[in-house]
Amino acid sequence: MTDKKAVLSIDGYDTAINLPVLSGTLGQDVIDVSSLTANDIFTFDPGFTSTASCESKITFIDGAKGILLHRGYPIDELAEKASYLETCYLLLNGELPDATQKAEFEDIITSHTMVNRSIEQFLSGFRYDAHPMAIMCGVVGAMSSFYHDSIDIEDPTHRMITAHRLIAKMPTLAAMCYKHYVGQPYMYPKNDLTYAENFLHMMFGTPCGTPKVSPVLARAMDLLFLLHADHEQNASTSTVRLAGSSGANPFSCIAAGIAALWGPSHGGANQAVLEMLNEIGDEKHIDTFVKRAKDKNDPFRLMGFGHRVYKNFDPRAKVMKQACDDVLAELGLDNDPLLKIAKRLEKIALEDDYFVSKKLYPNVDFYSGIIMKALGIPTEMFTVIFATGRTVGWIAHWNEMISNPYKIGRPRQLYTGPSQRSIPSVDER
Repeated sequence: MTDKKAVLSIDGYDTAINLPVLSGTLGQDVIDVSSLTANDIFTFDPGFTSTASCESKITFIDGAKGILLHRGYPIDELAEKASYLETCYLLLNGELPDATQKAEFEDIITSHTMVNRSIEQFLSGFRYDAHPMAIMCGVVGAMSSFYHDSIDIEDPTHRMITAHRLIAKMPTLAAMCYKHYVGQPYMYPKNDLTYAENFLHMMFGTPCGTPKVSPVLARAMDLLFLLHADHEQNASTSTVRLAGSSGANPFSCIAAGIAALWGPSHGGANQAVLEMLNEIGDEKHIDTFVKRAKDKNDPFRLMGFGHRVYKNFDPRAKVMKQACDDVLAELGLDNDPLLKIAKRLEKIALEDDYFVSKKLYPNVDFYSGIIMKALGIPTEMFTVIFATGRTVGWIAHWNEMISNPYKIGRPRQLYTGPSQRSIPSVDER
């Protein structure tokens, strides 16, 4: 894994420090700086953008080339040839399931979709207008009190049972958050439906009549989950790992990830797309807003274009664009005012020299926001659905960490406060 070294020379130090250089399967070489503390120094890296905090075999991203691999499989191939639950199995177990394993896994997930009845009472205690993400944070964190029979983190069987429970129950909880938010009765899951069909049934069905779920819409929802299943060491995944490094139970670790995802800089991008479309308001205003977006002195930015990680193109966007087109055609929403604005912005971003030269292409958040708007999902639910799909990534990373030797996370700091001083008397302050 390493046959190279970096040599660090520091003014005032008598000898240089040799640091191993590690090579992974793919990606850049990494300088191992873990021995620096023995020399009474450490690195300064705000945001950890130049620091690998762990070794992982789950997901690889090359932002410059627009590559996203789950266990070596390209995301576009997974989206074309596999379902969300097959991708869940892959992330958890390292390989795609064969036919028997696929059937067994789907049966396990289906049989765990119900939640303890007391969770309904717990959830109903939230204010009628509570934000769905606030409810989700609280309910997932509280799940350890309902399912405390299998949270021994040292037991591989317990860890897998918890993984299955979380994957199975998150759509149920997400739909319950929505029903509480809109004041409708909760809908129980149905075991004869697929994972995505079941979620749409619980979201939009009522005791007065259960809607027939369109295969096109179910496929789009399955893709929404699949394309958000994991994204390497992002803020929420790193939060889950950091919480898990203390030995915390998995439900509290996932709740910590949900809390991190709630931040608008992380999980709020697709909601920001809809808010931008509402701000533009009418097709006749598009040129004005595009001009503002090009003005570096104007704070306005087109949301859903470009990506912090992907400097070329978002490999998930092409898949999501096709699903978006299919959903709009299925629902006959070509004349929806906001969606017409979105389609016009998409055309501009793909053809205008300014956006093309800066590689500000529509990303997955742009299309996922449009899809959820078309499905009738309120923006307050967007991040909840993101969390539902990302749960498998969080629990896979947590399980990978717990399954191997690990240390409790303890970042260092560059202290710039006052040096040591004495406390003066009150009269002297």
